[in-house]
Amino acid sequence: MQMAPQMGYDRAITVFSPDGRLFQVEYAREAVKRGTTSVGIKALDGVALLVDKRISSRLLEPQSTEKIFQVDDHIGAVTSGLVADARALVDRARVDAQINRVVYNEPIGIETLAKKIADHKQTFTQYGGVRPYGTALLIGGIDDSGPRLFETDPSGALLMVKATGIGSGRNAVMEFLEEKYNEDVDIDNAIKLGLEALYKATEGKITVDTIEIAAVYAKDNQFKKLGIDELEEYVKGVLDSMPKE
Repeated sequence: MQMAPQMGYDRAITVFSPDGRLFQVEYAREAVKRGTTSVGIKALDGVALLVDKRISSRLLEPQSTEKIFQVDDHIGAVTSGLVADARALVDRARVDAQINRVVYNEPIGIETLAKKIADHKQTFTQYGGVRPYGTALLIGGIDDSGPRLFETDPSGALLMVKATGIGSGRNAVMEFLEEKYNEDVDIDNAIKLGLEALYKATEGKITVDTIEIAAVYAKDNQFKKLGIDELEEYVKGVLDSMPKE
């Protein structure tokens, strides 16, 4: 049986197809599109990171599903796609952040760290015997330039953004944020806005158990995950504000 010519390009990550595509990178992006919906929003006084954890079974302990990670005191990351790949990237980011503190005696810049992770992801689109990371990361935090938010994708592309979404509900989130986002938003309203975006993306299926929220606050440059009581307050506020059918 003769193999179709295009399958050679399909199977070899380092080979371009005749129309200039890298199929394995596109497949990795599909893994991200099938992942849970994550949202990042930059505010005047911080950065908000939110994710729909999509609990698939009532037998699963909700707190065991982690999709928001602390990278350093002043940096957080949220993922969509293959969580195991994301953990490997977060571990690498944590090491890079600590190396910067040891070498330069100062916290790493958000853009510097995001570029390091994006460069690492790009190398896995370039060499044989490896596959791209099947995950996108939103990296947010506070540095000398103020609140910063970056989006990385499996190709190694890097974007600095004001607000964005990744994962299966990206289109709904982006449509909502394009209409509702305001650059003058504070961190409290940014969290509410992110929750409303997740509400739209999940068709109203948000609960305390299925949502994870973290923020990096400019007042003390500290990353913080919201506890159950804070989550309940935000989720209840958003559900009560939505029009009843």
